[in-house]
Amino acid sequence: MRVAVIGAGAVGGLLAALLDRAGNHVEVTARGEHLAAIRADGIVLDGGYGSHVARVAANETLTERPELAILATKAQDAAAALAANVELLDGVPLLVAQNGLGGIRVGGEALPSSPLVGGLALFATSYLSPGRITVTAALPLVIGGAPGTPPAIVDRFAELLRPALPIEVVDSLEGAQWTKLLINHVNALPAITGLSVQQTVADASLLRVLAASLRETVRIANRIGIRFTGLQGIPGWILPWLGRGPLAFAAWLPRRLARRMGDVPNPGSTLQSIRRGQLTEIDFLNGAAVRVAREHGFDAPINAALVALVHEVERTGEFLTPAEVAERVSTAGRA
Repeated sequence: MRVAVIGAGAVGGLLAALLDRAGNHVEVTARGEHLAAIRADGIVLDGGYGSHVARVAANETLTERPELAILATKAQDAAAALAANVELLDGVPLLVAQNGLGGIRVGGEALPSSPLVGGLALFATSYLSPGRITVTAALPLVIGGAPGTPPAIVDRFAELLRPALPIEVVDSLEGAQWTKLLINHVNALPAITGLSVQQTVADASLLRVLAASLRETVRIANRIGIRFTGLQGIPGWILPWLGRGPLAFAAWLPRRLARRMGDVPNPGSTLQSIRRGQLTEIDFLNGAAVRVAREHGFDAPINAALVALVHEVERTGEFLTPAEVAERVSTAGRA
């Protein structure tokens, strides 16, 4: 099948390599040194899904119309990436494989004639040098149809992807997106401190801040009536209770996630962006919780503080110590 992957970074590069290995004709978009490396040596994949060198077509913009397309840019780059390829993507079914809550909306605005499917990457993958993708946790990709998308379109993407990697299909895309948003809360503190996710969770002061941000987001979801979908072995029914109990209860989730990551240090996608000198997608992660809270007339101070600190590190290039984070993100009075 002819497949386009818009944005061949950590997630897109992995999906492109696996789809190539499964026998599809894949074209990817990339830029700069990453594009040059892919053209010269292919996408070099190693880690949890095995090794493969994907000799895919690679260009700054697409050169042929695909049968199916995957959008895997950072959330803040999505609108521009789709606009640059709109002529070849108009009407083509699109899988939006992005963190945060707004990807489907952006896809619908850019490609109103294209059926949309959401994709949530549960696997952990790193793009730390041009052309090389390393998988540190070989977990599934979750997909679900956007409102109004025919089930047959979801089935087409499932048929495409299942030979390449494990797939889970969910009925409630919104519930799955909110669960994935909670999982992605482990990204902010590594970006602020330069530590891995595992190191962050192992530090008592940072774990307290992380638990406070998770509990705050769950409370937002509870107030607006979100029904969480179970993902990554995490039962959806338990997540609303993380907003009702003590911080020690909310810390259960990051501890569980860190254990599942194993011993290989996982930097998280936001720290990877910091290390490459790129802007992060924090406004679409913890920032999404802040935005939704404000839209409903209340605040999310813990998440807002974390967003501000990530932007500070973006500007200065200077990481904070755990003690500095604990001092600047107050969890006082939050037992």
